[in-house]
Amino acid sequence: MKNKFLNLLYFIIINLTLSSISLSAEVFNFDVTEVEILENGNKFIGKKGGKATSEDGVTIKAINFNYNKLKNILIATGNVEVKDKINKTIIYSQKITYFKNKELIFTDGKSKAINKALIIEADKFRFEKNKNLINANGDVKIEDGIENYIIYAQDVTYLKNDEKIFTRGKTNVIFNSTYNFKSRNVMVDRYKQKVNSSETSTVDDGNSNLYKLSSFVYFYNIKFLKGKDVEVVSNYLKEKSDKFFFKNAFIDFKNNSFTSKDTNILLHKGVFDKERNSEDKTNTFSNQNDPRIFGVSSKGNKKKIVLNKAIFTSCKKNDSCPPWSIKANKITHDRQKKEISYKDAILNFYDVPVFYFPKFFHPDPTVDRRSGLLQPRLNNSDILGSSFNLPYFHVISENKDITFKPTIFDSNIYMIQNEYRQENENSSFIADFNYTKGYQSTVTGDGNRNSISHLFAKFDLDLGLKNFVTSKFKFFIEKVNNDTYLKVFENILIVDEKFENDLKDKNNLNSGLELTLDHENYNFSTGIQAYENLQKVNSDRYQYIFPYYDFNKTLFSNSKGSIKFNTNGRNSLSNTNNLRTTIFNTLDYTSTDIYSKSGFLNNFGIYFKNLNMTGKNDSKYKSNLQSELLNIYEINSSMPLLKMAKDTNNYIIPKVSFRINPSDMKNNSTANRLITTDNIFDINRLGLNDSYESGKSITVGIDFKKEDKVEVEKFLEFKLAAVIRDKKEEKIPTTSSINRSTSNLFGSIESSFSEFLSFNYDFAIDNDFNKFEHNSIEAEFTVNNFVTKFNFLEKNGEMGDINTIENTTKFSFDESNNLIFKTRRNRKISLTEYYDLIYEYQNDCLTAGIKYRKTYYQDRDLKPKEDLFFTITLFPLTTIDQKIDESAWRGDNAIQNLFK
Repeated sequence: MKNKFLNLLYFIIINLTLSSISLSAEVFNFDVTEVEILENGNKFIGKKGGKATSEDGVTIKAINFNYNKLKNILIATGNVEVKDKINKTIIYSQKITYFKNKELIFTDGKSKAINKALIIEADKFRFEKNKNLINANGDVKIEDGIENYIIYAQDVTYLKNDEKIFTRGKTNVIFNSTYNFKSRNVMVDRYKQKVNSSETSTVDDGNSNLYKLSSFVYFYNIKFLKGKDVEVVSNYLKEKSDKFFFKNAFIDFKNNSFTSKDTNILLHKGVFDKERNSEDKTNTFSNQNDPRIFGVSSKGNKKKIVLNKAIFTSCKKNDSCPPWSIKANKITHDRQKKEISYKDAILNFYDVPVFYFPKFFHPDPTVDRRSGLLQPRLNNSDILGSSFNLPYFHVISENKDITFKPTIFDSNIYMIQNEYRQENENSSFIADFNYTKGYQSTVTGDGNRNSISHLFAKFDLDLGLKNFVTSKFKFFIEKVNNDTYLKVFENILIVDEKFENDLKDKNNLNSGLELTLDHENYNFSTGIQAYENLQKVNSDRYQYIFPYYDFNKTLFSNSKGSIKFNTNGRNSLSNTNNLRTTIFNTLDYTSTDIYSKSGFLNNFGIYFKNLNMTGKNDSKYKSNLQSELLNIYEINSSMPLLKMAKDTNNYIIPKVSFRINPSDMKNNSTANRLITTDNIFDINRLGLNDSYESGKSITVGIDFKKEDKVEVEKFLEFKLAAVIRDKKEEKIPTTSSINRSTSNLFGSIESSFSEFLSFNYDFAIDNDFNKFEHNSIEAEFTVNNFVTKFNFLEKNGEMGDINTIENTTKFSFDESNNLIFKTRRNRKISLTEYYDLIYEYQNDCLTAGIKYRKTYYQDRDLKPKEDLFFTITLFPLTTIDQKIDESAWRGDNAIQNLFK
């Protein structure tokens, strides 16, 4: 009984001891759950959690411990926490090795060290306790919560006593979540609050500006950067960016200011494209200019940038001096006013001073809207004399602006042109008004100087109707009070590109309003228009359409075909008292293509048209209401054939079209219509609105095409077609020749197989094959720097009476020097309409040339003339177009006089 009691007591004591062991190993005191003592007490193993404490204030918490007493090495694993009270450092890891003799701690695996506000994360640490040094390796991240910066690197050393951080290799430092430094071998001085590197570095300021530096020092507490060989790229994430180069620069991010020496500014190439596109469309070098500014020194802030002893040019870089440049003692870029001003500026032409400006300014070219002077222009006209134009652009409000374009002539003519623009959320309006005083027209014959003017306006409104894909309203007006005004002032007027296409025809004006509604199921448009032909007498020059409408809808569509409905109508008043009122309704059925087993491609169409019309003083429509129903049937068939050769594909397509119109047609025999192989198979090949082509006809044709397999743009195409009828149709236009029982044979040849020659030829041979009634040839021949183009047009017999030839020849001596010759001759009356001979020197920023022009065209104020012009454009400064006095180039000493 006594032995049992002793055994029980011994068992209880052993278990109580193992449940909490505090063991002294001389250097470390262990407080662990379980412990094993091995190798005669020289090896201690602690398990199931605990801590080890050294006499010098280091506490290590972990799950497992392995301590070698002889080597004085402690290994701790599992949720390790090391606290150094003296150095005030905490380290977290899954495994540490503590060499106590050397006071070195190594971590293995993801580790974290905390020293006050500084947090270091890495794959491994080396902590030198005596030096208070941490070396971190592998995906290192250092975060300073007080100074608000983060460092990313692969190798970082932190000297706690000196408060310095050193990185090796690639380093990324981000300050205030904004300024992103990318460099190598960076040093962070936490006492002096600065970062520096002697390696090539970049800085992203978070505002689309990228800085490249050969070395830098950054004081992050005041956000101040010092750098050498600095390159700044603005808008570097965008297509258009500018570059700034500084030898030495001091950049204050906080106040957005800088000071630098030896400043170079390279503006992006397209900075002037907007201006060039609107006023200098003939210049083909718009992407080659290199606008730039050089300065001895510069300084700036968010309000202004000032460059001292600076030079500006937009010319392409080369080894010699630029064609033109502006030197100024001071160039100031006012960012708030968005203008650039020059003080004591000199315009140099190939380094030769030609003009002095005490002071001038212009808007910043990078902004879209800024009040200020625009590019001046000098022009010369045989009728108007020399002129000077200096536009001024004025911003009225955020969505409104106006351009004043005063022009002064040396012939006592004064012109003021105004262009007003307004852009709203759903609408836009532009109006161009001009008033010219002192112009003397030869048309009136009274010898008086009169005032003339024009008004061009456009208003576009997006109605935004919910039930329509698009719903738009338009208003437009074109008006002049002199018939030759657009021709006489063609080179003087500067109109917005919205008017350019409309005013290409100098003889016809168009005004009106229009409503367009596009629905998913239909389309509708309506409006009123007024046309003015400036070549007719006052009583007959106008045509009014009050109103018109057009409605289209697809009624049915499936895999077999579709049915479409259209209705349109108009009231048309022309030639003073000629009135026509029409309402036309059409119903068209067209089948889808059907392939037969034998390879034929077939389709057919059935077309109905209901005509409702009346006229007054009209030769075509009667005064009482007429209503007619017309229809035409069409069957088309073709057999596409393909032959594949080694290098080419060859296509042959015979085709035929059968048409029958059981109804009658309006008499259009006098209408001028041209049939070619491009339109002969169209259902409305005559382009008539009030008729279908009468009678029965068969249209036959064949297409042949040979194309390169690799370069498909190289091909040879040949087409032939003709129309055969059962009888002659008197009401079909005679100029088309398809009114006859056998029409002309129409053909075309188009070739681009040769790199030297491209060729297009349309022709029509009469049905007796005796003569060509139509020839149209377009040819371009290119050899090296020589290019010549010919356009020949001839119509004979019933197809017309025209015979003209036009030629443009260009020879390029090199990239910049060109000689151009243009002429057009009316061979029917043996009259040459004009000659143009142009020598032109052109580079990215300068265009200069001599133009000789002789015209035989006469239209009231426009008389046949012979001129010699000298033109020069200094892009983007100005354009000069100056006529050379006739006495300077006529006579025996013409060449010598030219350069006197």
